[in-house]
Amino acid sequence: MKKVFLMLCLFGIILPYYHLILFIQGGGSIEQFWTEAFASYPSSMLAMDLSVAALSFLIFLIFERVQKRVKRQEFVKYVICLFLVGFSLALPLYLYDCCDQ
Repeated sequence: MKKVFLMLCLFGIILPYYHLILFIQGGGSIEQFWTEAFASYPSSMLAMDLSVAALSFLIFLIFERVQKRVKRQEFVKYVICLFLVGFSLALPLYLYDCCDQ
């Protein structure tokens, strides 16, 4: 299972950033990004779904940190991944780290 989670970590970095690079190369801006992310009901639904999932994971991480089940260094690692890359890396990385526990 650890190999599966590691592959998902790689996909979680490569796939979103591939599309971000294409967007930027096409002349996209930050303002345009947010406009297009919520341009239709289906894209808004996906954005909201992902936002709630990421927020849920963040709250879970905070709870685990308060309960001392996640070390400070690990907590910081997951939060940095969540905000710099996204949920697509943070969750598989957490699962990868927890796989043998």
